[in-house]
Amino acid sequence: MIRSMTGFARQEQQFAWGQLAWELKTVNHRYLEMSFRLPEDFRAAEGQFRQSIAAAVRRGKIECGLHFRPAVAATALEVDNELLESVMRTVKHTADRAGERARINVVELLRWPGVVRDNTRDMQPMLAAAHSVLEQSLAELSKFRDSEGGRLRDALEQRAGQLFGLSNRVEERLPEIRARMRAKLLERIEQLVKEVDHNRLEQELAMIAQRLDVDEEIDRLRGHLTEVRKTFAGSEPAGRRLDFLMQELNREVNTLSSKSQDIETTRAAVDMKVLIEQMREQVQNIE
Repeated sequence: MIRSMTGFARQEQQFAWGQLAWELKTVNHRYLEMSFRLPEDFRAAEGQFRQSIAAAVRRGKIECGLHFRPAVAATALEVDNELLESVMRTVKHTADRAGERARINVVELLRWPGVVRDNTRDMQPMLAAAHSVLEQSLAELSKFRDSEGGRLRDALEQRAGQLFGLSNRVEERLPEIRARMRAKLLERIEQLVKEVDHNRLEQELAMIAQRLDVDEEIDRLRGHLTEVRKTFAGSEPAGRRLDFLMQELNREVNTLSSKSQDIETTRAAVDMKVLIEQMREQVQNIE
């Protein structure tokens, strides 16, 4: 399953007691990492929000913001006098240590989390509504990430096809390369040695050809590309597996390049490296 780690979703809903809006933004990350911006009244439910998100998102860095706008001004406000006194003492103490006169803004004090409570609110339906809107946001986020994942899959499929084409091109040149290498070695040997043990020569040529042969690298390269395509159709998140396969592809192409005795094969190997690097960059954004 190809799903992008990049996504955005926003869902809002109006209720009799106010408006709730969730904003979710995700980017690529090695693991699942969440950060929350929640109104004070909803902080107690952060653990439950985390569980809901973890069930829908496997990997990525996700910023979660819940916005709450009350429908009407609170009608039965209660001030936590102990907390208010504590905040005021802290402000004065900090100002004294800094050698400045404390400037206390009453409105700012009342905005301090927990100083003012609205005893008319029934938090139970509000929390249930917040969970409901969060589920809608996660559904929208999944659609976004699936859509982005489809585009990533198309790009990876295209480059995998190009790698198959380059491997075929290298394979088609192998008989010509072997014949040319053999002729060149025979010519040099004849120039250096008048009497040649042909049986021994054939053995040495076979050993040299084996060291320079790239059949195995091409076969393994194609095998890894086949696994890449199989991964596209899997039901599990594919990011980590694809990242490993990119490493294996790069390893085979490096070996192919180091064994190359032909300029065209070397060029093909360079083109392969470019394609694999492009694929690797795209894979970094897959869940």
